[in-house]
Amino acid sequence: METGNAAWILVSASLVFLMTPALALFYGGMSRQKSVLNMMMMSFGALGVVSVLYVLWGWSMSYGTQSLAGIVANPFELFGLQRSITDADGGYIAGANGYPNVIDVCFQLTFAVISAALISGAIAERVKFSTWLVFIGCWVTLVYFPLAHMVWGGGLLAHGEHGFAAWMFGTVAEAGERVAVIQPVDFAGGTVVHISAGTTAFVLALLVGKRRNFMRAPHRPHNLPMVMLGAGLLWFGWFGFNGGSAFAADGLAGLAWLNTTAAAAAAMLGWLLVERLRDGHATSLGAASGIVAGLVAITPAAGALTPITSLIVGLIGGAIAAWGVGLKYRYGFDDTLDVVGVHLLAGLWGTIAIGFFHHDSGLLTGGGSDGLKLLVVQAVIALFAMVFAAAISLVVGYALRRTMGWRVDAEAEHMGIDSNQHGESAYDAVGPEIR
Repeated sequence: METGNAAWILVSASLVFLMTPALALFYGGMSRQKSVLNMMMMSFGALGVVSVLYVLWGWSMSYGTQSLAGIVANPFELFGLQRSITDADGGYIAGANGYPNVIDVCFQLTFAVISAALISGAIAERVKFSTWLVFIGCWVTLVYFPLAHMVWGGGLLAHGEHGFAAWMFGTVAEAGERVAVIQPVDFAGGTVVHISAGTTAFVLALLVGKRRNFMRAPHRPHNLPMVMLGAGLLWFGWFGFNGGSAFAADGLAGLAWLNTTAAAAAAMLGWLLVERLRDGHATSLGAASGIVAGLVAITPAAGALTPITSLIVGLIGGAIAAWGVGLKYRYGFDDTLDVVGVHLLAGLWGTIAIGFFHHDSGLLTGGGSDGLKLLVVQAVIALFAMVFAAAISLVVGYALRRTMGWRVDAEAEHMGIDSNQHGESAYDAVGPEIR
């Protein structure tokens, strides 16, 4: 057994697990003091619901062998992780990477959790906790698990002979099988995680509607040190997110680690530059948000770029996200904590940037006509992920609006969703002031 690789993936799974509590800190600090607990509970709620569903049918739908038209695998084939952990003799089943398959299950479970939790920032401070829990259960089942199968599980968006890239540009023989001439790249979740979550966040922001005082009263983060702590822990956890996606403790994992750091650092500077030129200040909130935008942008490309091109992708990603968060004020949609700007726009840029900067086949790195083809493929998978996530999220979100309802009442929103939904307040010592 590859014990070194097994140890690295278990550590990586633990790092990615940490990202969900880190997101709770990041989002919680950005919220107002009367809603911080609810914001953090939305992340912890995702941790509960998605973990349970992943054990029941998430792994089967994502990585089962009985594919349904390349879109999703049979949820009952490996239901409850049967035939996924131990064999008939009680031995651990070997996974595709030389260590026990159960380790891969652990790793992929944490990806599903953080993906669902990301969405919550777009609808902060105004939705029922019960409706949120039902929605994320439906979302991971109908959006995330199918996308994971299509991209990582050998389905429609994978690089095998039956994927869409093979249909567009043909196949070649490689390692005993036929694969697409131009292989789509999503190293650690640009389409599966960030584009799908960011698109869903946009749909829900429109469907749920604005906070009642949106653009009429100031909304300031109540605890910026908490935001910066959350961003730092997200950066730390992202080393497992990207480095672990090499599935071995090897040079590719090291490259992903280095590219992750380069992109996040450059994106922070890019965001601060935009802030300084636009607003006259370089803020701590901007630094924290820029870090996350860079991490998002490099996620699909962490194993496909060089450190230099990672700096470029990160710098541009941070600037794009800083510009993108202002769109909600221009067009009047209430994406409370900037999920659309940070995750959708930076995720789109990172996915498409692979077509420009792939280390050996990018349009700007010597790929020639193949670089143009790769750019087309990356754009198509990004667009597909957006349309797929938007359509299903709209149907599920609308159904819940008509049945359970999304919004708390006006008094609960004004007095504080923490008290209304959880019967608690974060800062009893502060006093009764409503902020």
